[in-house]
This record gives sequence, C-alpha cells and structure tokens, in this order.
Amino acid sequence: MSKQFSLRFTLFLFLSDLVLVCLALFLATQVRYVVPLGRDLGDNIGENVPHAVYGLAAIIWAITFLTLNAYDPREISFLSKELVKVVEASLFAWLILAGVLYFSYRDISRLLILYFFGFDVLLVILHRIVLRAGFLSRNGYRYHTRRVLIVGTGEIAAAVARSVREHAWMGLVVAGYVGPEHGDKAVDGKILGTIDETLDVAVRHDIEEVVIALPRDDAHNTRQLIYKLQALPVNIRLIPDYFDLVFLRLDFESFSGMPLLTLKEPVLDPFQRLEKRAFDLIVTGLVLIPALPIMALIALAIRLDSPGPILFRQKRVGEGGVPFTILKFRTMRQDAEKLQAHHNHVDDEGNVIHKHEDDPRVTRVGRFLRRASFDELPQLFNILLGQMSLVGPRPEMPWLVDMYEPWQRKRFEVPQGLTGWWQINGRSDKPMHLHTEDDLYYIQHYSLLLDVKILLRTIKAVVLGHGAY
Repeated sequence: MSKQFSLRFTLFLFLSDLVLVCLALFLATQVRYVVPLGRDLGDNIGENVPHAVYGLAAIIWAITFLTLNAYDPREISFLSKELVKVVEASLFAWLILAGVLYFSYRDISRLLILYFFGFDVLLVILHRIVLRAGFLSRNGYRYHTRRVLIVGTGEIAAAVARSVREHAWMGLVVAGYVGPEHGDKAVDGKILGTIDETLDVAVRHDIEEVVIALPRDDAHNTRQLIYKLQALPVNIRLIPDYFDLVFLRLDFESFSGMPLLTLKEPVLDPFQRLEKRAFDLIVTGLVLIPALPIMALIALAIRLDSPGPILFRQKRVGEGGVPFTILKFRTMRQDAEKLQAHHNHVDDEGNVIHKHEDDPRVTRVGRFLRRASFDELPQLFNILLGQMSLVGPRPEMPWLVDMYEPWQRKRFEVPQGLTGWWQINGRSDKPMHLHTEDDLYYIQHYSLLLDVKILLRTIKAVVLGHGAY
C-alpha cells in the first residue's frame, strides 16, 4: 500500500528539500560574514558563492536523495526512520559537494561549507517534524484518506490493522472487516459483514484498498474472492499466511518471470556485511591499543588469585549455527563447568536459568572483572578473526541452543556480537535465551548507526554495572 503514496506529496517533499538546500547555503553565507571566526573574507561575501554553486548543490542533493530512496514510503513510514534517512542522505550529498568544490570553487570558505551542512540538516529535520505535526493536527491523516477493508478477523487481520493505523499519516484508515460467520475474532474494529458480502461492503463503504488476511485453512475462499473483486475499482492485497515459516523478512521477487516468495535469505546484503566488517576491524584495532596493557594486568591478577588457566575457552554457537571457541578471562574456579548442572534451576514457566547473582564458583578477581565487563576483553581477538562482531546477538552455549524453539534460531542469521540490543536493555537481568525478541528487533532494524548507538549505550551500562554478574 505504501507504493500508492501520493505523487503530489512526494514531489512536494522533493522540491521543498531543494529549496531548503538553497536556503541553507544562503544562511551559511550570512552567518560566515557576521560571525567573527576564520579568515577575513572582505566586504562582500556574496561574490564568494556564485549562483552556479547553488545550482550545483541542488543537483547533487536531488541525485543523492533519489539514489538513497529518501522519498520511498517504506523508508519514511516512521518519523525516526525518516529523520535517519534524510540526515544520512544529507551527509552523503554534503561530502560529494565538498569534493566537487575542492576541484572547482576552491576559494569558497571551508567554514562556510560546515555552516551550510549544519543549517541543511537542521532545516530538513524541522521540515519533517512540522509536516508530521500538521498530519497529527488532522487526526493523523493527510489531505486525502484511503479506506481499507480487511478480509479476515483473526490474528493476521489484527496485525494488518495495527500496521495500517501506524501508517495513518500516509492517508490509510481501517473502514472495517469482513470475515467468516464462525471463527476467531481477534480484531477490535467493526465487522461489516461476511466474506460472501465483501463486494457489497466495498461498494457501500467506498473502499479503495482490500487486504485479504485469511489463514491458510480458508485459502479455498481466496481465489473466488479475488476474481469477484476484479470487477471493482479497488486495490487488492493478499497477506500470505506463512509468517510461522518466515525467518526474518518476507519478500517477493521475480525469477525468470516466475513469482517467488522468499522465506529465508541472508539478512545483511554484501555491502552491509562489508560495512559491518570494516567497522569492526577499525574500532577493534583502536580499542586494542589501550586494552593490551590492561589485559596484561588482568592476566597477572588472575594468576595470583586462583589456580587455573588465565583464559577461559568455551564452545559457542556463531552465525549460521557454526560453533566456535569463545575467549574470556577466567572468572570462576577451575572446575566450574563440571558443577554447572548443580547450579541450573527451572523457573515456574519451565525455563532453564543457568546464570545467578552471587554464584559461589566466581573468584574474587572474577567478580570484579564481571562487574566491569573486563572478562569479555579477549573476545576482541574473536572479532579480529571474524568469528564475532562488535554488535550482534550474544553467542549462545550449544546445550541451550538445543533447547531453542525454531523461531529462536533466527538470531543466528547475523554475526554474533560482543554486545547487543539485549545487553543494553537488561544485560544479565534478562537471560538472553528467554528474550530472543530483543535480538530479532536488532536484526530487523540493522544499520551501522544502530551499531554505534548500541556501543555508546553499552559503555553507559558497563559504567553503571547494571545486570552484570
């Protein structure tokens, strides 16, 4: 339905962004002239920014924003997602412009170009926020609404309704439902009739979008219903009931003219994987410089505190379910793993709890290392070897993975991480095998910016020592 996003609205966004680019450049010239920073530019700064530069900036912004899909409804469905997208596009466009000016208009002040980027980001963000506020003042809708009829009254239909309401600002509104006379009623809206009455309901309520959200058991009704709806001027959408089989994303593609429904494929595309790996290597390399002397002191403290090896090696399950050996500083007595079964217990819901606060097997130095999360430092070498990533779901122990339900295995679709969304939202206070939803949220919303955000929040969690034991 997002593809039906108004052409007029998209053109409005596109043209207004170009106007804002020119306005940002104009404001930057004025501020550069008024604010007494940098070298003296003389009496007339206007001569330093030719009109051609305004046109050049507009062209670069137009091409960059279109290339990065900054106006794709699927990319701007939520305000936070839209703001990230336009800031990202603005940064790329600004870098391109700075490079072009270096080889053409080199006399333009570099400080002016910095001012320009700040004004541009500020203006496009304010522009989007004001637009959303305008939609909210109209009860969440734009100037034209499209009425949606949902065929079905079960869980799938309820999920569709929630999604439509989340996208109400795009002009979508749920008119009601039609469904079987006898069946699940999981929806909270008005049921306008039965499935046999779908055509009459669509005409009577001026429906523009029909979404068929029937379970597989009712598939025999779907074909005839679609044939009947062909006679009406409505858009027909079909929600396939394969969500229980889908790993992370459900995509359609054409293969030699044959429509395919993709249930499982790599989550990270080749560029994202390269981007993530480069980020891991750069950050890990920088962190290792101050970390190595600290690790040497930790090794000495472990050796003096208790008998046993300095490093603790354990089999963990990595990306794709491939096992590897994880490295940690030893924080427990030497025979701790042999006693693991005696310390496990099952909660009231039948879940195995294997990690406890005040575990008697933890050594004195080990307790400090856990509180400070210093025991994880050797995993920087796992990252350098490509066995882990800085950010991702934590690698789990094989015996716990054997107890996973099928849907929980989706967490192994990306590189396992030193830290992740789960850790910054609870750390050890929330056993990770019981909160796979956090890992799936990270996978579905992956971006390099999210990785940076998680790393920054991890530092805060480590400093406060929340849930670390």
